[in-house]
Amino acid sequence: MSTLLLLTSALQPSAEVLPGLSLLGHTVKILPAEGSALLEAPEADLLLVDGRQDLAGARDLSRLIRTTGTDVPVLLIVTEGGLSVVSHDWGMDDVVLHTCGPAELEARIKLAIGRLNARREAADPEAHVIRSGEVVVDDATYTAKVGGRSLDLTFKEFELLKFLAQHPGRVFSRQQLLQEVWGYDYFGGTRTVDVHVRRLRAKLGVENETLIGTVRNVGYRFVLPAKEKEGAADAATLSARENADV
Repeated sequence: MSTLLLLTSALQPSAEVLPGLSLLGHTVKILPAEGSALLEAPEADLLLVDGRQDLAGARDLSRLIRTTGTDVPVLLIVTEGGLSVVSHDWGMDDVVLHTCGPAELEARIKLAIGRLNARREAADPEAHVIRSGEVVVDDATYTAKVGGRSLDLTFKEFELLKFLAQHPGRVFSRQQLLQEVWGYDYFGGTRTVDVHVRRLRAKLGVENETLIGTVRNVGYRFVLPAKEKEGAADAATLSARENADV
């Protein structure tokens, strides 16, 4: 699940601007399609620029976004008529029709974010390594270790561990995990998640099975080890003291 920022001047909910978006599980934040809105824009994984009614304005806004130095992907929303006039020098990463279905939209979002991650990983060799406590997940070699011990995981077990470790402490419902790990087109039941969690815990071992915690009637989360929690708390306290001394 990603955080998307929709830049639009339409007085409509996001479901009206891009109907397929309402069927996906992403967090969508809406701001006016104005350059000034970028000054206080929250962090996002991808930007959507509404060009259905003002294509020239959307073009200028896309170009402006690129001058800010951000490398966040930009998807331009257009009508079928607008599709015939867009150009590669407009600053966007991809174009999507406002009538596109959720499966196509999800694919374009994932591809755009994936290309960005690939560029970042090329610039930082350690970018693909996820470390949470004693768990180390290498997304490039598809290997995972806990306490230095290699884990023999299936592809989906690896993807599940990777996703949870990327968001320590955050609770995900079974339905969210199905969408993120198995994909939008998977039609299996949520019981699949329970089965994979049980297998993953078994492979983590008795001493580490609690790393994947169950939140009753909600779903699962990656439990941040106690030492790491203390370290984060100490860092926050130190930062607060430094700010107070300024």
